[in-house]
Amino acid sequence: MADSAPYASTLAADAVHVTEVAAIASWEQIGRGDEQAADQLAVDAMRNALNRLDIDGRIVIGEGERDEAPMLYIGERVGTGRGPAIDIALDPLEGTTLTAKAMPNALTVLAMSPGGGLLHAPDTYMDKIAIGPGYAPGVVDLDMSPQDNVRALAVAKGVKPGEITVCIMDRPRHAALIVALREVGARIMMISDGDVAGVIHTAEPDTGIDLYLGSGGAPEGVLAAAALKCVGGHFQGRLLFRTDDERRRAERTGVTDFDRKYDLHELVSKHAVFAATGVTKGALLDGVRFHRGFVTTHTLLMDSSDRSVRRIRTTRPV
Repeated sequence: MADSAPYASTLAADAVHVTEVAAIASWEQIGRGDEQAADQLAVDAMRNALNRLDIDGRIVIGEGERDEAPMLYIGERVGTGRGPAIDIALDPLEGTTLTAKAMPNALTVLAMSPGGGLLHAPDTYMDKIAIGPGYAPGVVDLDMSPQDNVRALAVAKGVKPGEITVCIMDRPRHAALIVALREVGARIMMISDGDVAGVIHTAEPDTGIDLYLGSGGAPEGVLAAAALKCVGGHFQGRLLFRTDDERRRAERTGVTDFDRKYDLHELVSKHAVFAATGVTKGALLDGVRFHRGFVTTHTLLMDSSDRSVRRIRTTRPV
């Protein structure tokens, strides 16, 4: 894309570095039972790395609003200020519980786009649907029933509904959704945490996941949309509000239509790069490993400028 050409490759390299250093910092808290300490290590490492970049960066998806500092808050400025305006979406540690309990699939996650390229989503819930690349627009839709989405995707794939596997977060709020999917005969893969990885799995044939459904954090929705934009996948999201306070917070970010259905290109309107580094070993990435004075990381890098997907193993001295 024209607006990304001058610095697309630099953004990609920067994104990898930032997620790697955050993952390495988080490693210290794997299995130690302290979610807050694990998250704080990732936040501090990510903030320090971002502040060394020659960008005029703005956090549009972060860990809450300014009064929740020292987390990387929505609206925080990062970088040296000497460079292009960049929108940043991040989750310094997706899977704080996973890290604290030494469970699989904890990640450090970051997406970057030229200024104005990422939706400034409020810290609320979002209803989500996602599939990978290779389908015409509109094959699945948030306004269709779960059963109709499974049937439509099955037709597009040339298979029976019973051959469709749907990824869902294992939460009580999804009980009715699970019943609906069982009625149509779909397979269901439940995940305990990490819906960004769950969405990305729809774009990876080896996972066997065809469709992602359910509600989760809106910030994670924008991060997941950035990843799918890089590979030509499909994503829709609709903000969900539980309280008047959440509506007021949404209004402060510029949201006026509380019932709007956002498609992927509204959530991520410009070129994007997406990076995720494994903290604990999981289905998407291996975790951080220390051995004989060296540390090895495993990072997924996706770039919408050329729709490339790279898995990068980096080994460096401790």
